[in-house]
Amino acid sequence: MKRTLKLFALVGALIGSIATADACTNFIVTRGASTDGSNMVTYAADSHQLYGSLYSYVPGKYTEWMDVTEWDTGRAIGKIRQAQTTYRTLGNSNEHSLFITETTFGGRPELEDPNGGIDYGSLIYITLQRAKTAREAINIIAELANTYGYCSSGESFSLIDTEEAWIMELIGKGSEDKGIVWVARRIPDGYVSAHANQARITTFPWDDPENCIYAKDVADVARKFGWFEGKNEDFSFAEAYAPADFSALRGCEARVWAFFRTVAEGMDKYEDYAMGHNPENRMPLWVKPTEKVSPKLLMDCMRDHYEGTKMDMTQDIGAGGEGCPYRWRPMFFEVDGVEYCNERATATQQTGFWLVGQARPNKVGILWFGTDDAATSPLTPIYVNSTEVPWCLSEENGSMLEYSDTSMFWITNRIAQFAYLRYNIIGKHVRQEVDSWENAMIERVAEIDAQIAAAANVDEAKKIATDFTVLSAQTIFEKWSQLDKYLMVKYIDGNVKGEDANGFIDNGNGKAIPGKIEQPGYTERWKRAVAADKGDVLKVVK
Repeated sequence: MKRTLKLFALVGALIGSIATADACTNFIVTRGASTDGSNMVTYAADSHQLYGSLYSYVPGKYTEWMDVTEWDTGRAIGKIRQAQTTYRTLGNSNEHSLFITETTFGGRPELEDPNGGIDYGSLIYITLQRAKTAREAINIIAELANTYGYCSSGESFSLIDTEEAWIMELIGKGSEDKGIVWVARRIPDGYVSAHANQARITTFPWDDPENCIYAKDVADVARKFGWFEGKNEDFSFAEAYAPADFSALRGCEARVWAFFRTVAEGMDKYEDYAMGHNPENRMPLWVKPTEKVSPKLLMDCMRDHYEGTKMDMTQDIGAGGEGCPYRWRPMFFEVDGVEYCNERATATQQTGFWLVGQARPNKVGILWFGTDDAATSPLTPIYVNSTEVPWCLSEENGSMLEYSDTSMFWITNRIAQFAYLRYNIIGKHVRQEVDSWENAMIERVAEIDAQIAAAANVDEAKKIATDFTVLSAQTIFEKWSQLDKYLMVKYIDGNVKGEDANGFIDNGNGKAIPGKIEQPGYTERWKRAVAADKGDVLKVVK
């Protein structure tokens, strides 16, 4: 989703006061860097407006034209020609195990064209209908944007299939010149990469079409506007089209750093860069992990709040007395004429949906899909060849303005809102439930894979995949519905009711009256802060 956190030096103070920080995060793991030999990608579709549901496209009767609506707003943009052949899609994947995700870096506002005929979201979902491979998808994205015009700001795309993993970065040419300039780089096998609302491709090889492809005029547009002078080989896409300031580093690149430092050694040397203190100490586009990355580890990397770093959001006074790692918007605040920032970690409260995609050689791809905040929501496995969308994840089931008792988005939000109140206790409990479910599903997927492999034909394989997808999604919805009620009973009013093997402990008098209640109170840091702030009033006099 759009990154409004990004501040340009020219208007930094103004924008900083009104930033809303819709933003997304992508981590990419190549098959040589994964434990199961799959290419993997993550995506958190972070937004204050986006409803969390599983999009679906089913090829139907061919028509010459198709409508395009802007993903962020629902605004009708226009029509484009339909492709003769299209593929079924589920979320950010299609039936060929192609996955496309994004983060918005914004970039030079001069290059936006509000009259363009296609937006970044439509580029993703229309391309998924038309492409089988990541390389093919890159060409389709460029062709669509150049043919119909591009109405969004700068974007970074992640594209993976069973063989390759790519980063593509693009931006418009301005209102007077239709289309985009772009560059795409193939991530070397055995490496991981990431982007989080800041352009990351700098210089690139101009004579290596197997691993790097680009628009012919990618440097010429920068020259036209006076943002670059020199030889092509010295051209940096990121520096020309999205120069990074403090906000871009601290609010965006820091999320990349958090992922890199989790999976690779030697990343502490980039801490000053991530914190916005040393922009010259730029991180590499990709790094080699110390050990191969498992699907579960990648899931958990999306739940990061900078734990164990100087930016740890559970440790400063802003976490309150319950260690809450979230800061409500706006992102910036001022005290006595000095501007400060709240941290923007990978996991955030305003998330529509999030995912981990697995493009697996010789197996059906898996879209691990969840709704709302990654730190408090479970992922459920969606086979990309499934022919049905679970009702609890359907676009037709609820909305941001309509509560639904049968929607996964709303039940995950209910639990998250409760967890935020006492995160060090309730959030920890929810995370245990999340881990239990995901670990069980990883084992269960292996069993379903064997059943699919043994299927008599394609139709039987699709039925096995679909039945499992629907049943798993409904199971976790029901489990989370029960968890919601259980948490309310256990943690109401700041108390913690005791339990034994038989459930909640009563007082032994034959009535449903609690027999054991604990009151854990606040964190030590918070108690000391309160004492320092109001100790003269609150001090007990003996």
